[in-house]
Amino acid sequence: MDVLQLFVSGLANGCVYGLIALGFVLIYKATEAVNFAQGDFMMLGAFITLGLTNEQFWGLPFWVSVPIAIVLMGIFGYLLDMIVLRRMFGQSQVAVVILTIALGFVLRFIAGLIWGHQPISLESPIAGQDVRFGGLVLGLDEVSIIIVTVLLTVALYFYFNNTKLGVAMQAASQNQLAAYYMGIPVKRVHSLIWALAGAVAAVAGILFASKGSIDPSIGLLGIKAFAAAVIGGFGSLPGALLGGIIVGLIEPFASYYIAAGYSQVMPYLLLFLILVFRPHGILAQVHRKKV
Repeated sequence: MDVLQLFVSGLANGCVYGLIALGFVLIYKATEAVNFAQGDFMMLGAFITLGLTNEQFWGLPFWVSVPIAIVLMGIFGYLLDMIVLRRMFGQSQVAVVILTIALGFVLRFIAGLIWGHQPISLESPIAGQDVRFGGLVLGLDEVSIIIVTVLLTVALYFYFNNTKLGVAMQAASQNQLAAYYMGIPVKRVHSLIWALAGAVAAVAGILFASKGSIDPSIGLLGIKAFAAAVIGGFGSLPGALLGGIIVGLIEPFASYYIAAGYSQVMPYLLLFLILVFRPHGILAQVHRKKV
């Protein structure tokens, strides 16, 4: 029974990592940029929901706050690309990486300035609720995280492969000039991808906040999510989820069977091994570009 509890807990945490990793992959697939502020997007989405929901702030119903927070984070992602990142066009990828790292520091500072640095709990109707299966007691928040993550991953996978806009996004990522000549508005597509990544990060933040208290430092979970994205395969949406689940499961089992300190280092040890023996990840998607 302990093993099952560890499995479900690790699976729920892994799904949160997977959702953040999805944001990494979405942006990389479309723009070949790496957004190291993706974890901070998640943190900001969680705090926006908290600010809208908790009684000491706006006090809106939880189910009203959730779509508002998702839309606001989508708008934030769109405006970020349109106002800031477009000005980086032609710059090296290293410059974009440094910009997003700096953005992460700024977002954590702003969140701390508004909501403080002490842990705060989101007033969520699914927090503290249990679901029982025989002798197994599962948190409703953990079950919700797993279900929402799977549904969102499937929806995004079909969106990218079966809709005109999704195919246009993939075309823009593989050859921007050819996509432009085919009539695809490449700049607008990039902005929409950043909007989608912001919305997905908001979902991850809401689910994570429903599990317990949050503070601005949770944005640093993006580092583990980046490791998860690389482990799963950086260009693969299912790979992002798979990598997140693997990282999430490694942590509790390493802590339980080895020692508590090993839970933090094991994901990075696995990342090291993956980079050595399978550099493109478990579900590698390598595309050759014509030049």
